[in-house]
This record gives sequence, structure tokens and C-alpha cells, in this order.
Amino acid sequence: MKYLVAICRIFVGVLFIISGLIKLNDPLGFSYKLQEYFSPEVLNLPSLIPYALMLSVLVVTFEVILGVFLLIGYKPKFTSWSLLGMIIFFTFLTFYSAYFDKVRDCGCFGDALKLTPWQSFSKDLVLLILVVILFIGKQHIKPVFNMLPTTILALLSFVFCFWFGYHVLVHLPVVDFRAYKIGTDIKKDMSVPEDAAKPVIEYTWKFDVDGEEKEITNYGDYPDVDGELIGADTEVIDEGYVPPIYDFSIEDGDEDLTDYFLNQDSLIVVVSYSLENIEKNGAYILKGLQDRARSKGYTIIGLTSSSEAKKKQFNLKYDLDFKWYLCDEKALKTVVRANPGILELSKGVIKQKFNWHDVDKLKL
Repeated sequence: MKYLVAICRIFVGVLFIISGLIKLNDPLGFSYKLQEYFSPEVLNLPSLIPYALMLSVLVVTFEVILGVFLLIGYKPKFTSWSLLGMIIFFTFLTFYSAYFDKVRDCGCFGDALKLTPWQSFSKDLVLLILVVILFIGKQHIKPVFNMLPTTILALLSFVFCFWFGYHVLVHLPVVDFRAYKIGTDIKKDMSVPEDAAKPVIEYTWKFDVDGEEKEITNYGDYPDVDGELIGADTEVIDEGYVPPIYDFSIEDGDEDLTDYFLNQDSLIVVVSYSLENIEKNGAYILKGLQDRARSKGYTIIGLTSSSEAKKKQFNLKYDLDFKWYLCDEKALKTVVRANPGILELSKGVIKQKFNWHDVDKLKL
């Protein structure tokens, strides 16, 4: 039992630290995932949505700290009980998402590693077994060091997690795992090669044939049936090739201007997924950014999901005259983890990307 606990201790501890640090690198992204879980369509806990960011930081910090505690053997009873409670909760959550098909990506490893709902549940089920072994054999979890260095390491893990979480919120994730990292060619990553795999969709056709319901399953061809069509169900068997970027657009009313702007040499894009929720101090720096960009020969535009009325009201309030274009909110949250965020594009390639706090670092 002693050696089994030692193996489980290392595996679970390292996995918790890695998983937690990946999410702590992008607490805003994990908060968006929590908002999805709290929505009426999933857990129906809308009252928790305003606290998603705070909960995001606390949960991932606790995850990292538990991993550290387990490896150094700090407070084994508290650690084993906490691990058991956390993994039971996450196992239930991933099973609920998978069984009811509510959330397609659990966010366990952020954007670094995408898992299907059933893969997430299987991963948590394995972890649950390992944590149960640790719980049963917690008397074998001994401190690696003496009390003083063990306590110092535990304290340092707290300090580091809260500092790191604050740092990436004020700036941007240290490692960008998303499709819009610096150097990305948006046009290229939106394109679909001619020889790309096509989606495979299974159709189940339902007909009324002489008063009896008849089902015919095929892959899209309308069946030659002498009867009245009642309905049709579809199931995606294989999504085929999905480009890294598939929901980005720059629209003005009914006009799609994506290609036009992605072909410009010097373009500054201000990204605000919601002007209603924009950080006020960030809004106040946009006037200076607008004037500086134009003085250097750049075109400056905004991207938001807010309404036309809100765009006009916002520009009037903050003395701005650059034009805001429409883009999907989810896409904008993926482009940059800031509201507002600033990008420099050249021919569709992302050259620079900043949180509004770092606008002075923008080189024009």
C-alpha cells in the first residue's frame, strides 16, 4: 500500500499542478467556462455568473495548492479530504455535461488540450480512483522536508498563485494557447484546403407510409419513398476538417468586410466583446491610442458585439470617432483576454497584442 500511495501521490500531485497552472495562466477563459456551467441551460445557477472570475481564480489556485501540498506532504488529512471532495464534484460535473450533452469542452486543461465530455469524465473517473487510494492510505503521506521548509513551501505556493493570477489578469496569459497568438495569419487559419476532409452527417428520415411510421437512415440523399415526410434528424458522425479560426468576422450591417481589413498593411484593432462591460479606465485610454495610431499612419477600428446605439453612445461619451464593427462575442473573448484589448495587424497577421493596461508598450 505504501508504494501504491507513493505512485498515486506523484501522479495526482503533478496532474493537479499542471492542470491548475494551465487554467491559472488564463483565469478569464476558465471564468467564461464557469459562466457556461452556471447558465440556465446547464446547472441553472445564474446568480453565480457575476462571481465567475473570482471563483475561477479561487478554484484553480486551490487546485495548484492541493497538488503542491500532496507532493510535499503538507497537512495530509486536510489535503486528502480536499482532493476527494474536489474530484467527486468534478466527476459529477463532467458526467452531467457528457450525459446530457450540455458543455462540449470541460475546460480541464484550458485551451492547451481539448477533451470531449466523455474523455473528461473518463479522466476524472481515473483520478477519483487514485484519490480514493490516497484517501485510504493517507497515513503513508509523510512530509518530504522538516516542518519549517514544508510550511514555507506551502506559503510560497499561495503567494505565487495569487501573484500569477493577478499578473495575467492585468496583462495577458503568459503562454497563449488560443488560435490568435502573436504571429498568427488569420486569413490562412480561416481557410479550408480543397482536399480537406468533409463532414459526415447521418440523416434519419421519418415518413408516414400508409398510416405507419417508417425510418430510413442515410448520409444525405433524399429517400425515394412513397409517403409523407414527418421529419428528419441529423447526427454529425465526423466533423471533418475544422479550421483553427472559424467564427471571426468584421461586419458592418449586412456587409462582410473581413477580407478588406485583413488585407490592410497597418491596422490597429480595439477589441471589446461588450461595450456595456468594458473597463472604464481602459475606455479612457482609447482616445490617446486613436490619435497616436493615426499620427503614425495606422487605420484604427473597433470590434464588438454591442448594438449600433451602444457604439454611438460609447464614442460620444469617450470622444472617439473610429468605427466599431460587429463580431461574435465568443470569438472576441477568444481573440484577446481583455476588455478592451489592442491588436496590431498587418495583412491579417497579428504583430502585437496587449491588454489595455499595457497600451504604452504598443510600438507604432
